[in-house]
Amino acid sequence: MEADGYWLIRLFLQRGLGFIYLMAFLVALNQFRPLCGDKGLLPARHFIKAIPFRNSPSIFYMLKGDRYYFLFAILGVALSLCAASGLSDAGGTFLSMLVWFLLWIIYLSYVNIGQTFYAFGWESLLLESGFLAIFLGPSTTEPHWVVIWLFRWLAFRVMFGAGLIKLRGDPCWRDLTCLDYHFESQPMPNPLSRLFHRLPQWLHKAGVLFNHLAEVALPILFFAPQPVAGIAACICLLFLGSIIVSGNFAWLNWLTAILCLSPLDGSYLADHLPVHAPLLMPRPPLFEALIWGLLILVVIKSWQPVRNLISKAQLMNTSFDPFHLVNTYGAFGSITRDRYEIIIEGTEEMKVTPLTAWKEYEFRGKPGNPLRRPPFIAPYHLRLDWLMWFEAMPSRGFSPWFINLVAQLLLGERQIIGLLARNPFPDAPPRFIRCLYYSYSFGENEWWERQLIGEFLPPLSVDSPVLKRVYSAHMPCS
Repeated sequence: MEADGYWLIRLFLQRGLGFIYLMAFLVALNQFRPLCGDKGLLPARHFIKAIPFRNSPSIFYMLKGDRYYFLFAILGVALSLCAASGLSDAGGTFLSMLVWFLLWIIYLSYVNIGQTFYAFGWESLLLESGFLAIFLGPSTTEPHWVVIWLFRWLAFRVMFGAGLIKLRGDPCWRDLTCLDYHFESQPMPNPLSRLFHRLPQWLHKAGVLFNHLAEVALPILFFAPQPVAGIAACICLLFLGSIIVSGNFAWLNWLTAILCLSPLDGSYLADHLPVHAPLLMPRPPLFEALIWGLLILVVIKSWQPVRNLISKAQLMNTSFDPFHLVNTYGAFGSITRDRYEIIIEGTEEMKVTPLTAWKEYEFRGKPGNPLRRPPFIAPYHLRLDWLMWFEAMPSRGFSPWFINLVAQLLLGERQIIGLLARNPFPDAPPRFIRCLYYSYSFGENEWWERQLIGEFLPPLSVDSPVLKRVYSAHMPCS
């Protein structure tokens, strides 16, 4: 029977989710304080003062400040390692549920006060899948088919939502030309993106058709009997693998691939893999009751995501409650045709003239120096680099966090500089900073070719009025 292999599917889900949680908490450990800490680009303390707890529940309403942001990130890393390694199974059902619950509530606490820097769809996806993981149970207890099928329901909504929003969105998804632009204009290319960009046009069109197959047709088969569901999941996993190797999308596609393991035939895999089923104990009655309660909760909360899926005005990546329990998903409904980049430069000179020598700051992931090869980053997430991609979109204006970024570079703030790949002013901060606006395209001899469009932000110093307002407000949030 298919249910005989659910123990193996549970193992895949738990180990995979533990790994993704580990990435998420390492990001929080390294980046939350520079981005949303006491002296961050969008300090969470201002957000906490402005937004009631009931609208954005978080541990950090009670335990405020950089010290707690650091300590809970460390705790999250430790709990993630317990989940990924299986140590959380050692204490039975209660300990297993406690570890997964703590992972969920701690990460929820970061997301709900992370503002723009935590507004990505994969935050809600991790929280929803992490909440379901609370009810998977330890490896010594019989897994419940309800929870495995709720993971299938989540995998379906992620894939199907992404497919529908493409068909309803940018015309290039319908005329099969989106991949002519996507690999070059995506938020953060990797070393293989240029190769994918230069594939023949007919192969790009075939790739779009494959996208529609994997995101629209096959997810429906996740609920079919085996081996149909397993075959559909395998094809979707192949599709997700192609996205993973062609760009840096944080843990979005990694986590989606983990969810797409849920429709696999665990019995078949157990017969062909060098694994042995553990001795499984019956589920405790209270745990059984909680699982049926989970099913009722998900069914009730699925109404809004389903209504959104069938709506012509489909929303992308939206949560309908502050706990991010049952959400709606969708990615890249529109594709940018051109790539623009903001290049931040500084100078030590006392006065800006046409002959002033400027030095570039280099980010860890986003394009800058045309000679620099794009890095492999995913499933790690460089939040500032991603936001710089959004900031460079035409007609956006200046975001408050971006002005704060310039201000903190002028002050030589170590936390912010630590997010960058290269600081051209290691001894003292620059006297002036300016930002230039370039168009980028993949080069022939160099990794990138770029053309100057104009000035994005004029030279500013610590005495500039716009920055004085920032300082007087001590880096307020938007």
